[in-house]
Amino acid sequence: MCPLIYPRPQSRVCRKGVNKTAETPRQDLFRYLTASESAEYVAIMELFSATLLVDLSPAEVAQAVSDTGTDLTVQIAEARCRQLVEWGNLTPAPRDARVNTVADFWRARSRFQISKLGGRTHRAVMEVLQAAEGAREVARELLGQIVNSLDRIAQALDQPEQAHPDAVAGMVTSVFNDHQLFSDSARDFYAYLSGVLSRFDLVDEEYTQFKRLLLDYVDLINADVNRHAPAIAARLTDLQARLDDLLNILNKVRGLDIEAVDRGRGRSRSDWEELAIWYGADGSGSGADQLRAAAGVALGQLISNAKRMLDTSGVGYSRRADLLRLARWFDTAETDDAHRLFAAAFIAYPARHLALGPEEPDPRIGPTTSFWTAPAVDVPVSLRERADRAIRGRSSRVPDPAADRRALAQQAEREAEERRSAAVELSAAGRLHGSRLSPAARDLLLDRLSWMWSQHLDEAVDDELGLVIRAREGADTVVHSEDGDVTVEGFALTAAALAPTQENPAATRENAVS
Repeated sequence: MCPLIYPRPQSRVCRKGVNKTAETPRQDLFRYLTASESAEYVAIMELFSATLLVDLSPAEVAQAVSDTGTDLTVQIAEARCRQLVEWGNLTPAPRDARVNTVADFWRARSRFQISKLGGRTHRAVMEVLQAAEGAREVARELLGQIVNSLDRIAQALDQPEQAHPDAVAGMVTSVFNDHQLFSDSARDFYAYLSGVLSRFDLVDEEYTQFKRLLLDYVDLINADVNRHAPAIAARLTDLQARLDDLLNILNKVRGLDIEAVDRGRGRSRSDWEELAIWYGADGSGSGADQLRAAAGVALGQLISNAKRMLDTSGVGYSRRADLLRLARWFDTAETDDAHRLFAAAFIAYPARHLALGPEEPDPRIGPTTSFWTAPAVDVPVSLRERADRAIRGRSSRVPDPAADRRALAQQAEREAEERRSAAVELSAAGRLHGSRLSPAARDLLLDRLSWMWSQHLDEAVDDELGLVIRAREGADTVVHSEDGDVTVEGFALTAAALAPTQENPAATRENAVS
């Protein structure tokens, strides 16, 4: 039985906030999406988000979730709900219940309802999960609606005594809602367009489809932006001088009279300033300019793809047809043939370091050397970046390996000298319990102990170093070092030098040194 060896540091410094990740409670709202039981959490949150002001007990949650196809017991449902309460997605729902027993009283107290931020988080999450993978249409028709709403707001400000606060508030809300929907849809569309045009497998019908999409639909978007953005910017510039009158009318709208409240967009001066900046009312760069620039970048990427399709000698040549042919072979192949086909197509043969490639600079690298620790093999730039095996330029001079060999020989000599010094230190320590060793001697001790117990021995003899390590069952052995302590439980360790013999010149040399 191999004993338990563990390092024990000399000191431990703890400082508040050093090892703890700075997290806010609002970040915890998203934990239920990455938890291992995310399907159960999503089903529970969907249940609480379905209606308004609903409070449910764990039994009701388990029954409702089970009806949707997710098996959930009452105990698990309660545990999930309490975890969601801890993350901030749910809150306990107090209710005065008339019960007959204490058990019924505790069950009645375990009722939950969704929190404000938990509901907003789940609605946003479900919108992302249910979004289509394809392109999203840009709500370009809303630009004209924004112009009309700004005109109606200006007319209301011309006759403030006849302007109804609720009607003006509705116009303001329409302006900001229309702008938000238009900008969000434009961002989604251009993000999808960028992802499509960056693909190297666009050929034939797909390329033709997206070429029409870019040339027709993007041009249509730019036309609407060029027509309506200047009109919106001009109206926002005129509205800046009358913004105080507009805010006074909006302040007359009856709302929540509490301190902490999320007010609608357009109820503060900063909202209108941000809207004016987006449409370039201040003369600086605007969101409309960004849309035009994005269209130009997309057109340039489309031209690059056209050049790539015409020039099949470049690295960007599409291998779509080859991959489809390979997929058909896989579809019709038997299991054994498919395995051989996969190995041949993707070079998935077992890795072996057989040293049959370039000559290794280090002679200690052999077939048993791991690729993790072996030095990297230099790959020519043309092969690494362009997958081109053609030889270019003149042949480089053959390097002289004499300097490398001398450096490796010196390094090996230094390592051997360090091991001999560590062996002398161990043999001088004798009984190892309570001894203080250098890190090199401690590492040599651990190396010898690992070999000894892997061979199920109680003694490790190293003829080269002239060292013997013995382990006897008994009290623990604690070895101290400058970077920590090592404890070997249940064994008393001793180290000694081998007796000088004619067959052991290394031990003779070490004893002479000691």
